[in-house]
Amino acid sequence: MSSDQFGVHKWHIFKFILLIFMIGGVNCDLTISPLGPSLVNTTVGSNVTLVVTLSGAPDPVVTWKMGSLPVVTWTLGSSVAPDIAIIHRDVLKIETDGSLAFRNVSHVYSNTYTVEIVKSGFKTVSATFVLKVYDYIRNVSVNTEPADALEGAEKFTLQYSTLQGEADQWRWYFNSVEIQNNSHYTVGQKSLVIHQPNRNDTGPYTLVLTNPFSTVTFHRKITVLYGPDEPMLGASPSQAFFVSGDTLSLSCQAEGVPQPSASWMFGGQTLPVSQGGSLNLTNVQTSQGGIYTCVLVNVNTGAQRKRNLTVNVYESPTASPLCSVNAVNGNVDLQFHCRWPGGTPEALLSFPALTNATSGAGDFNLTMPASQDLNGKMVLCRANHPLRQTWCNITATGPAKFLPMVLTTVDREGKIVVTIHCNSQATPKAMVTWSKGTELLANGLQYQISVDTAQLNIHDFNTSTAQLYTYTCNCSNPLGSNGKKTQLLGPTISDSSLFPNRNGTIVTMTWEVPPTSVITGFDIQMSGPDLLTVTKNGSRRKRAIEGFRSIQQRPGSSRSTDISVLDPKSTYYFRVIPIAGRTQGEPSAVQRIGPGGLSRPQIIGLAVGIPCGLLFLLLLIGLIYLCVYCCRKKRQQNRYPVPRAVEKVVSTQPDVNTPNHLLTGGLKPRPDYNRMTSQAAPAERSIPLPTFVAPPPVRTATIV
Repeated sequence: MSSDQFGVHKWHIFKFILLIFMIGGVNCDLTISPLGPSLVNTTVGSNVTLVVTLSGAPDPVVTWKMGSLPVVTWTLGSSVAPDIAIIHRDVLKIETDGSLAFRNVSHVYSNTYTVEIVKSGFKTVSATFVLKVYDYIRNVSVNTEPADALEGAEKFTLQYSTLQGEADQWRWYFNSVEIQNNSHYTVGQKSLVIHQPNRNDTGPYTLVLTNPFSTVTFHRKITVLYGPDEPMLGASPSQAFFVSGDTLSLSCQAEGVPQPSASWMFGGQTLPVSQGGSLNLTNVQTSQGGIYTCVLVNVNTGAQRKRNLTVNVYESPTASPLCSVNAVNGNVDLQFHCRWPGGTPEALLSFPALTNATSGAGDFNLTMPASQDLNGKMVLCRANHPLRQTWCNITATGPAKFLPMVLTTVDREGKIVVTIHCNSQATPKAMVTWSKGTELLANGLQYQISVDTAQLNIHDFNTSTAQLYTYTCNCSNPLGSNGKKTQLLGPTISDSSLFPNRNGTIVTMTWEVPPTSVITGFDIQMSGPDLLTVTKNGSRRKRAIEGFRSIQQRPGSSRSTDISVLDPKSTYYFRVIPIAGRTQGEPSAVQRIGPGGLSRPQIIGLAVGIPCGLLFLLLLIGLIYLCVYCCRKKRQQNRYPVPRAVEKVVSTQPDVNTPNHLLTGGLKPRPDYNRMTSQAAPAERSIPLPTFVAPPPVRTATIV
């Protein structure tokens, strides 16, 4: 065959093959298949692609579904961007061949993915992938429910959890032996259940977790709690009873895990114990005798057991007996009470001065009819005990004399409340009855009597004359009664005084009120110049205001007040007005202070001083007259002259300044010649005088 024939033959063969392929292409279906395994495992944060191969038709529509939700749709080979769900655009991407790529994949993308190929005129085909995103197993922990395994409980569960990563397989081991499902154990996906745990289930448990990328082993020791078992009690030394002052020890033990904690209770109180649960009692007293309860507690489970032990202690009563007396049977009879607690056995008590027929043990009462023979009589209680004998006494008395007390207050509504208090010393305590005039008072809206009956509160009190009644309180007990009347008065000032300070800038005003006056406050008033004030430039000024004006308000308990910033050069007038609610009483006497007049104490002083001053003036005039008369009489007596020579001799004595006490008052003093020479006339000083030497002192006298 020539080369040309061979070439024609090859062309026909090519056209035949091409025709076969064209005919086959018209009649073939769409195909899709995974390229690789359909189960894909990957780790968190990695990139992975679900690879597929497509054939059968050009430009098909590819749709990827995550579960049943379409997440990506694209026409293969189209220039239009793929339609990717907004929330997945950062992770999902479709390749040009239709494969689905994941970038930085997370746990949320662990799912089943289905890819569908759609082309008009062709049957829809699909392929399925399973994507599992794993993380490395880390931070495994095992929790228990309940927290502690209790012997006899219904079940005990161990449940594991991981902070990162999930396991495909899990296995539990007890004492290195793998646990299988049976009647005692149930192995679940994430838990191990122990049914009816007992003390034999105490030991080490091991958990092994695996996934395609990691394996982790975790150990946990489980302790099954039980007990306490039956307690065992004992006393040392072992004897039937103990005497006051003895020392003893009580023990209490029982089995359990953890070791049960032992405590002792006595009289409802928990007592301190030593290590091991022993209770040591030193210098034991009778108050410590009785039933002791040992309480054994499992501190982890709260389970407890109790057992009692009786301890007998004998001793005589402590302290001293107590005596008292009360009014009974409608405040008619006296009940004498004698009490001496403690002691084993109890002390025998009696009142021999009243009766020998009855007695009592520990606590004894004896009721007697009241009589004046018992008023002020000391009654003895005899207390007998085998180890000690003693006594106490009580004296019953009738109500003593007393003075009522009146207090005035204002309630929240601004109404006056008057309180009258009557307290009379009496044994037993006196009961108080109250009356207004002839009307017996009882608790009500206006009148309220205290629980001990010693106080009467009068609410919404009106200070008008109609309300100022006489109230009577009568204190009584079985031995007598004593009453007192209280005549309430309106707001009244009984006395007032004014005391200025040394500078006259501050005065203290005091006042007194009758003890039964109803007063809620005081209005301090002033007349005269206004109190000194300080202006902006620092100078002081005052204004003259006529008439009285209020300057202070004081509560009803006040009895004095200080008024400051007064001008000592001005005259002020002060008075106090008592107030009861809205009612004002009569003002006090006006007190005056200032330079223009005299205060009341000054007037009293003048009234007393003027007569005394007149008497003193008369005495002084008489004394002056007597002195003048005596002087004239002396001047009329004869005098003898003193020679000049004598005067000169005497006067020349130096340093003699003290007068001669022997001379009488009629003689002249001695001349000073030294001074006379300096004062002499010029003629007398023409020649110098000779030096004068003083002779020895000469004592001279002149007799007249």
